Amino acid sequence: MDIDDLGRHDSWEGVRAVVAGFGVSGFAAADNLTHLGASVTALAEGARNAEELEKAELLEILGARVLLHEGATATLPDDVDLVVTSPGFRPDAPLLVQAAERGVPVWGEVELAWRLRDPAHDTPWLCVTGTNGKTTTVQMLDAILRAAGLRSRAVGNVGTPIVEAVMDPEPYDVLAVELSSFQLHYTHSMSPQAAAVLNVAEDHLDWYTGPSGMDDYVADKGRIYERTQLACVYNVADPVTEELVREADVVEGARAVGFTRGMPGVGMVGLVEDILADRAFVEQRDSSAAELCTVGDLASDAPHFVQNALAAAALARAHGVSQAAVRDGLRGFRPDGHRIALVAEHDGVRWVDDSKATNPHAAQSSLLAYDPVVWVAGGLAKGARFDDLVLAARDRLKGVVLIGRDRQVIAEALSRHAPDVRVIAVDGGETGTQDDGRALMGRVVDAAAGLAGAGDTVLLAPGCASMDQFTSYAARGDAFAAAVRDRLDDQR
Repeated sequence: MDIDDLGRHDSWEGVRAVVAGFGVSGFAAADNLTHLGASVTALAEGARNAEELEKAELLEILGARVLLHEGATATLPDDVDLVVTSPGFRPDAPLLVQAAERGVPVWGEVELAWRLRDPAHDTPWLCVTGTNGKTTTVQMLDAILRAAGLRSRAVGNVGTPIVEAVMDPEPYDVLAVELSSFQLHYTHSMSPQAAAVLNVAEDHLDWYTGPSGMDDYVADKGRIYERTQLACVYNVADPVTEELVREADVVEGARAVGFTRGMPGVGMVGLVEDILADRAFVEQRDSSAAELCTVGDLASDAPHFVQNALAAAALARAHGVSQAAVRDGLRGFRPDGHRIALVAEHDGVRWVDDSKATNPHAAQSSLLAYDPVVWVAGGLAKGARFDDLVLAARDRLKGVVLIGRDRQVIAEALSRHAPDVRVIAVDGGETGTQDDGRALMGRVVDAAAGLAGAGDTVLLAPGCASMDQFTSYAARGDAFAAAVRDRLDDQR
């Protein structure tokens, strides 16, 4: 039996599969492999909540073996034909090292999903990666595709497992696929119709360890372009993304398409004054451009938001979507919570929640959209540095409020490059309970209010992950918004 020859219409009976990790994608992989007839063992270092315990019970009823306890992922079981790993497992995890030593193939859920596509429909994938902006861009893209009347779904790192979508009995016309570098690391045969790398900046260096960590991270991002069929979309302002296109082994005929907030050259999408214009997918692109929409049609004119819209438009146009559908999709799109969300405006001070800015590059993009700004930052830095961010944003910083375990990393960068900016460190909140988080954010908001005046923006753009103090970036943003409202209610 050759695992590489198996698809959705084949019998997987006799295939012994181990699924490592029992989150959303892990459960989807285990569930579908079980339905296909494989003998499945699902492993994780314990269940995180009651929902996972219920899913484990369901899988066991279906015939899978589920081990959720400390040490469950330390040893690869005997007689294994395939390991499907969650993106949280680093390549040096004992389970994956043992698989490599024994010659057992290791796939991610993305790789499994690609192999389980229905050949009768061959639904195209439009794929997006990047250090920042992936979710927003994929959701924009999905909105455009739906505006064109297509049955589309945003899947992947955005929250819905891809294998769940490809196994849907009613096939999709197209999928908008968000992919992290972790997911791409374990993907080997995917061939997108079009793919985009939005940007590449330092991130996840706690996963990509060692002297070649950043190079490995960049290389995994570039894997999204491999075997691309029609269009490799890159960021003109980020030369790394263009170089990744040049290095990719694509399907013959695939072309590079740049997106830029400047005037678009031939083969690009960009801005002509306040108009999003296409010079890549029109017949007379040497001498003309197609108007897609205006910046005023977008939910925000923040530079990074406009860039996301241009990338989404390029991918949609590669799929053949009309100008009108691009306009209608972008005009109706509103970003999820905690992404440049205005919480309140009072006495001339705007309070903005961008808790989803979980690395320095995302925080820098957010900071550059406001001036002057009181910056609320800190959390788990994941090995990142903040010098470039501070150098780029220091002239617009009115003050800084720091929280979290790695706040000193940011404080040191501010001391080096913006010594005149006032910095307030707020201690506490490390237990991660809801009450602690809200109390912490109450002190943060009070400190920020003391630094801000009329015309200023208080911006929560932490540049760090949240798990030292909060269960998620959403919980962090919710606590910030609640604290802002509490303060304003007290003032009324």
